[in-house]
Amino acid sequence: MAPVPPGIRFLASFNKDQWYRAFTFGLTFLLYTSFHLSRKPISIVKSELHKNCSALTELSTASSSQLPSLTDVDCSWKPFDKSNYKQLLGAMDYSFLCAYAVGMFLSGIIGERLPIRLYLSVGMVMSGLFTCLFGLGYVYNIHSLSFYICVQVANGLVQTTGWPSVVTCIGNWFGKGRRGLIMGIWNSHTSVGNILGSLIAGYWVSSNWGLSFIVPGIIIAVMGVVCFLFLIEHPNDLKGIHAEQNGGPCGQNQKLTKNWNGKNGHKQLYHSYKQGSKGQNWDTELLLPPEDVSVCVSVQQQLVVVKSESELTAISFMGALRIPGVIEFSLCLLFAKLVSYTFLFWLPLYITKAAHLDAKKAGNLSTLFDVGGIVGGILAGVISDKLGKRATTCAVMLLLAAPTLYGFSMISEFGLGPTIAMLLVCGGLVNGPYALITTAVSADLGTHKSLKGNSRALSTVTAIIDGTGSVGAAIGPLLAGLLSSRGWDQVFYMLMSADFLALLLLLRLVTKELTSTNVVKPRSGSTTVEMKEH
Repeated sequence: MAPVPPGIRFLASFNKDQWYRAFTFGLTFLLYTSFHLSRKPISIVKSELHKNCSALTELSTASSSQLPSLTDVDCSWKPFDKSNYKQLLGAMDYSFLCAYAVGMFLSGIIGERLPIRLYLSVGMVMSGLFTCLFGLGYVYNIHSLSFYICVQVANGLVQTTGWPSVVTCIGNWFGKGRRGLIMGIWNSHTSVGNILGSLIAGYWVSSNWGLSFIVPGIIIAVMGVVCFLFLIEHPNDLKGIHAEQNGGPCGQNQKLTKNWNGKNGHKQLYHSYKQGSKGQNWDTELLLPPEDVSVCVSVQQQLVVVKSESELTAISFMGALRIPGVIEFSLCLLFAKLVSYTFLFWLPLYITKAAHLDAKKAGNLSTLFDVGGIVGGILAGVISDKLGKRATTCAVMLLLAAPTLYGFSMISEFGLGPTIAMLLVCGGLVNGPYALITTAVSADLGTHKSLKGNSRALSTVTAIIDGTGSVGAAIGPLLAGLLSSRGWDQVFYMLMSADFLALLLLLRLVTKELTSTNVVKPRSGSTTVEMKEH
């Protein structure tokens, strides 16, 4: 008999639960990658919208006798051909992000009460539709500013279905052990989506910028269908499949085939029985035995457990705000996300103007900021796991980001090498705290001990934190559009001020972490479970 190859031996070492966990990790990663992939094209296309008009205007001025009507005929992409084009582009950003911020507060509450898979799938398909609709403005030669703003508002609203859904799903599958590392790696989907969006949009930006939106729109819509077909919201959802594979539920006269002493010290098998139905609705959360242990209990002997109303009811908005740390981290994220999204929407245009590159090269170079963001997010997760201090980790990175932002404002004086290094470092320090707060911190607070085991709070807490951050994401690009007319240095002064305000808002939590003498670091793979007597 030939020896088993090492690779197959490695794959066989994982059990079924680990494979499902890895599958959910990868699927949710790809799902939210498509969200950011569809948001990025607007920042790439900005420089092209005005570049066409400005270039042709100069050409027409230089040779007005030979080409008297060049501007009227060819420079027809309005309304972005005017001197206030930065304000108009900023208004489009603001319309999307303002709708996103408002919708996010409602999205978490709605998502907590609907099936995540259906809610997320519908949102992705609708987002694909509106993204394609923006690109069709080029195909059908639409020049109405109100058309593009309405499309941006609608797209901002439907995109709010994404973040609370994927964070809740990944939180259901992964416990607190190494949460910072796992979610730091997982959160790189933001930067990966931005990179892919830049490359896809940049490929068509100079020839047919409509395709820069249509292609990402098709991708996110297709991923919405994939989500509907394959997303597993919770590990317990698989128990029904396993029961069917093992011969289905026990009949009325079947006996216990194997002894089971219970899990977490509980010797009874808790399950619920829906009165009036033919089958049993098994409540498997935390109490099911391992898959290789078969348990059958006759219907006459079943113990019906009615959970208290507090366990069944999703947390309220005000209840989520009362969780310690939610308000501080939410306000901190407002300013941190302001900085991050200003880079997301304005970095390619800034590189075009400051480094004197064309739209495609500027778009490709801007992806290095997101590469740095991937490293920064993972590094923030690893450090916070090791120290057990999330707020302190964020504060240190925010402190280091301020001088980096000042150096980045002088990018026009650098060569290509220093510019690349500055993009990587700045991306890591700006996106590190943003990534940590929106993932590991949100998951920690959504499962805070003050909730007393209520698992239906994660989506609402995540939506509050990210919704507050999205207010900053809406304000940042708008301010950048207004201030850039006075010079790009004014934009960077605004970003540095926001960075310091984010740091100040964390000082109370940082002080509490540093003075605490009984910080308990989560052990790898450990899960604390609080059981209630029934």
